[in-house]
Amino acid sequence: MVAVAGEPRSGRLGVLGWPVAHSRSPAMHRAAFAALGLQGWSYQLLPVPPELFEETVRALPGAGFVGANVTLPHKQAALTLADHASERARAIGAANTLSFTPDGTIWAENTDAPGLIAALGIDPAGLSAVVLGAGGTARSAVWALRHAGASVAVWNRTPERARALAEALDVKVVDRVQPVDMLLNCTTVGLDKWSSEGNAALASLGLTTDLVGRCAIVVDFVYASRPTQLLMTASDLGVNIVDGLTILSEQGALSFELWTGHDAPRELMRSAAAEA
Repeated sequence: MVAVAGEPRSGRLGVLGWPVAHSRSPAMHRAAFAALGLQGWSYQLLPVPPELFEETVRALPGAGFVGANVTLPHKQAALTLADHASERARAIGAANTLSFTPDGTIWAENTDAPGLIAALGIDPAGLSAVVLGAGGTARSAVWALRHAGASVAVWNRTPERARALAEALDVKVVDRVQPVDMLLNCTTVGLDKWSSEGNAALASLGLTTDLVGRCAIVVDFVYASRPTQLLMTASDLGVNIVDGLTILSEQGALSFELWTGHDAPRELMRSAAAEA
């Protein structure tokens, strides 16, 4: 990870996104601050539309912020505006964690990739995977799996975007999803609660119930007050699942450690996110 010069200090943190009201990150980080007795730290929602993203980020250090997480749709923009970035973030082409030095220098890191591998709980080397989506989260998932030795393909509702991601990260692109060892949803399907339920939700991802049932692991980066339709379908069919809260807590723990210099209380953060 990017090592930011200077001793860990208290300060303001937040999560940048549009929308971002659904984020469990504030509850997760606040619970960690309280558990470790870290005084002077705060974490808040930072709803920012794309057209104001750069202006807002550059103003954060002057407002006392020492870092921020970044979620949809800003992960690629976060990398672009950073003054320095880790090799991992540059290779992925997206950042989900920003750190600010007192002089306003912006450092970019990607904790989504290692967070996903930790959340899987298995070694993906030699396994086949299809990543649904072509945004910043999908880029992180593709890079993480390929870097870990998996055989990765990308699917997206807009084929041109899938091809661009696949070419950038040297993986395959598919126009039709087939059964694989690991199926990962990195789109926003499921984020809008239950506007697309049942077979309609699966169809919007190029999936069928039969196809989901023939996968070994189904991962959904989306998290809500109850499991997404994709995860419920997979679970009902006896498929192993990894939910968005597990991934959120793992990547959040890595961001927490980067900013504070303290070991993150991972189980507590996962519980706080689930209860938020």
